[in-house]
Amino acid sequence: MSIKLGTDEMRYIALFEGLTGVRVHDCIIEEGGSEIIFVVRKGDVGLAVGKNGSRIRKAKQMIGKSIKVIEHSSDPVEFVKNVFMPARVSEARITEHGGKKIALISVEEGDKGIAVGRGGKTIRCAKKLALRHHGIQDISIA
Repeated sequence: MSIKLGTDEMRYIALFEGLTGVRVHDCIIEEGGSEIIFVVRKGDVGLAVGKNGSRIRKAKQMIGKSIKVIEHSSDPVEFVKNVFMPARVSEARITEHGGKKIALISVEEGDKGIAVGRGGKTIRCAKKLALRHHGIQDISIA
């Protein structure tokens, strides 16, 4: 499945890669444009954040928006868990129902609000990323 990026996404990717030195797989500009989500290579989240958060702070300042960095994984279960960080996912599995791939996840009781996000923002983003990277059409939180 190929990911189509617009000019804004490509511009943000170039800027982020230049500031952090990490390779970006994907970029999503949240509805309303207040946050940008970058999907980076496995193992590169620490490099993107930098010592004591120095790189991510500089990127936020340069871009002027909130930034979230997600680690890519070729394993769909691990990827879905990464998307919901910092919520503690206790269980995740991929199933098929009616010909659709669905991710079923369980989060710690105190982290359900984090997993859903304000106004459902986190779950919408998670669904979009799961579809783009692993063909998962829906995510259900228990």
